[in-house]
Amino acid sequence: MIGRLRGTLLEKQPPWMVIDVSGVGYELEASMNTLLALPGVGEAVQVFTHLTIREDAHLLYGFARQQERSLFRALIKVNGVGPKLALAILSGMEENQFIRCVMDDDIKSLTRLPGVGKKTAERLIVEMRDRFPHWTAEQGDALDGLGQAGEATHSHDPLADAEAALITLGYKPTEAARLLSGLDAKQPTEALIKAALTRQMAG
Repeated sequence: MIGRLRGTLLEKQPPWMVIDVSGVGYELEASMNTLLALPGVGEAVQVFTHLTIREDAHLLYGFARQQERSLFRALIKVNGVGPKLALAILSGMEENQFIRCVMDDDIKSLTRLPGVGKKTAERLIVEMRDRFPHWTAEQGDALDGLGQAGEATHSHDPLADAEAALITLGYKPTEAARLLSGLDAKQPTEALIKAALTRQMAG
């Protein structure tokens, strides 16, 4: 099992990144909260990882901190929640915000996430509630092992890249376009995605 990677960030194209570790490039999928915290391309980076082995592929997921990875692993144990939906949930809200939604029976906030309907939200609350008492809320937004958001992803069209990333997270094309409409297209891809997700959660 690969539990952690430390190396040089080679690429950052939401929802993917590539990290060079001693000459080997590891491709990882990550939540937007992790991707937004990555340093610039070419800089040192460390992420916690989860490896999923399927018949047709070995998939590696990267996380800014251990609590995010722990929540991902708990989410994929919930009936009907796979890695894609788990990453969409982690992209739409931070771990502590999700924990509060579960503990407060906040179905409304959960159903704003892509792919989460009322029944899924109710199932998340029922199956996840008992797993949180031993977790302690982390203060601040600092992410272990990562610097503040660095260079923007190099792209000819950040708006198109942001729309593609939102679709990958589970949003329908028309919904992704709506969330991005009116935003400053000169912003980096990560900033556009974050603004779109914030707009969605504000409802």
